[in-house]
Amino acid sequence: MNQQEFINIISPFKDKLFRMAKRLLVSTEEAEDATQEVLVKLWNNNETLSRYSSVEAFAMTMTKNYCLDQLKSKRASNLQIVHSNYTDSGASVQKQIEDKDSWNWVEKIIETLPEQQRLIVQMRDVEEYEFSEIAQILDMNETAVRVALSRARKEIREQLVKKHKYGIA
Repeated sequence: MNQQEFINIISPFKDKLFRMAKRLLVSTEEAEDATQEVLVKLWNNNETLSRYSSVEAFAMTMTKNYCLDQLKSKRASNLQIVHSNYTDSGASVQKQIEDKDSWNWVEKIIETLPEQQRLIVQMRDVEEYEFSEIAQILDMNETAVRVALSRARKEIREQLVKKHKYGIA
C-alpha cells in the first residue's frame, strides 16, 4: 500500500482517533502524541490492514488501548470526557449559560461512571458509533454494550434529576 492509499483509508476517521484520545487523556498535547503514535503504528503495519473488516474499528481499539496504557503508566487520577463540538448558534445568552451549566453537570456525572460505561457513552452518544462497532472496539458482546449504555444513561438521568431537584450537592 502506498502513502496516498494509506492516507485515503485513514483520513475519514483520523479526527475521531484524536477525539477519543483527547477524552481519555484530557491533555491536547498528549492526545496529539497518542494519535500520532497510533498512525505511525498503522503505517508500519499497512501491509496487514487489508485483513481487517474495519480499519476504523481496529484503529479506535488501538487508540483506546494506547491511551489506557498511558493512563496506567502515569497513574492519572481522573479520566474526563470533554464534549467540544456542542454549539447552538441561535440560542440566547441565558439559554447558552443554562446549556453549558447542564452539560457541565452531565460531564461531572459521567466522570463518576465506571470506565467501561464512560467509554461506551463517549462512543455511542458523542462519536455516534453503532453498537456493533463499539462491541468490536471494546471486545464485548453487543448486548452487554446496550445494557452498559442503558445503565450509564439511567445513572446520568437520575443524578441530573437529583441535582435539579435538590440543588448543588
